[in-house]
Amino acid sequence: MKAIKVMATVDQQGQLALDTPLVTNQNSRVEVIVLISEATESDEDDEPKAKILESLRQSLQDAKAGKTRPISELWDSLDVE
Repeated sequence: MKAIKVMATVDQQGQLALDTPLVTNQNSRVEVIVLISEATESDEDDEPKAKILESLRQSLQDAKAGKTRPISELWDSLDVE
């Protein structure tokens, strides 16, 4: 069995609407597993776009100004389990 991950929306009738079409070369039945985020879950992808863009702008300004660190120093500071 092959797994394909796509995002979808559930409408008021409980029907799924895929964000992008599935690309397959045959008509077949599929097994669907639905994962629904709970209200208390924190999703890292929910950061506002404006905040992400500002962070990228600041990073670009720092790089242009020469405010960089060697990659080896960054790797050493990572907390790997």
